[in-house]
Amino acid sequence: MSVLVTGGAGYIGSVAVERLLEAGEDVIVLDNLGTGYRGAVAPEAVFVEGNILDRAELGRLFDRFDIDTVMHFAAFIVVSESCADPGKYFHNNVAGALAVLDAMVAARVGHFILSSTAAVYGDPEAVPITEDMRTRPKNPYGLSKHMIEQALEWYDRAHGLRSVSLRYFNAAGATETHGEAHVPETHLIPNVLMAADGEREHITVYGNDYDTPDGTCIRDYVHVVDLADAHLLAMGYLREGGASETVNLGNSVGHSVLEVIQAVERVAGCAAPVVHGQRRVGDAARLVAASRKAREIFGWRPKRDAIDTIVRDAWNWRKAHPHGYA
Repeated sequence: MSVLVTGGAGYIGSVAVERLLEAGEDVIVLDNLGTGYRGAVAPEAVFVEGNILDRAELGRLFDRFDIDTVMHFAAFIVVSESCADPGKYFHNNVAGALAVLDAMVAARVGHFILSSTAAVYGDPEAVPITEDMRTRPKNPYGLSKHMIEQALEWYDRAHGLRSVSLRYFNAAGATETHGEAHVPETHLIPNVLMAADGEREHITVYGNDYDTPDGTCIRDYVHVVDLADAHLLAMGYLREGGASETVNLGNSVGHSVLEVIQAVERVAGCAAPVVHGQRRVGDAARLVAASRKAREIFGWRPKRDAIDTIVRDAWNWRKAHPHGYA
């Protein structure tokens, strides 16, 4: 049996492919290389360049390979872009995911793992955030993921297609061979690394008057390898007959923007120039996961949860791959 990884040429998808191969799985990667990189796909995986919206291509793919599980990473992820161009996000993230699900139903493939997001919560009712809290996305990106989570409930009822939706908090870090190479880069840690490395003039801290110990926003950073390992555990859970679930993935420990900058400076051994700016609309003061459910259901235990470990792995990948996958 094989695992189909959509978006497997992207940041988290490529690490998931790496871990699947290490576990002895046969892997097929489907990616249109719109935001991913051919060089990010491990050579041991079968690579198919194609689009999840191409239903004919999906049908041929499921006919060609004996697939039992789909890990779905193929989505646009930039919040600001989703607000400026919501149609792009609903077309790809929603219609594209539905095309994959329909192809799975036609091929009688019954296990689906969704790369979802903590953005489904919007402004949380409380911190830490539990899966039973109200979901109220504040942007089209978060809404597109939540729409697929809801669709999955009905695909299970109607077709017996069982799924696990994994709500990531802030993915970060790298392996020796795979790391972040977004264009543009919107994530904090790689941007601070660029400031420390002299590739950008400074890092802007948006707001320093939040109700937090140092006045800057607090987020839950989780290592990309720990995220990938959670996908493998979720796959094993579904293969053993587990019911559909939705779970958070975070370290349950928050770090402020200034604490992340300090961690980068410790790891890199040099200063990251900082400029203070105004708050951004929609930024919550604290977003930290309650991840007990993932631990209880899958036995997931983050192994790389120290912020200096996360930053060091990202820094080492950056120094070894100064031009990303170019």
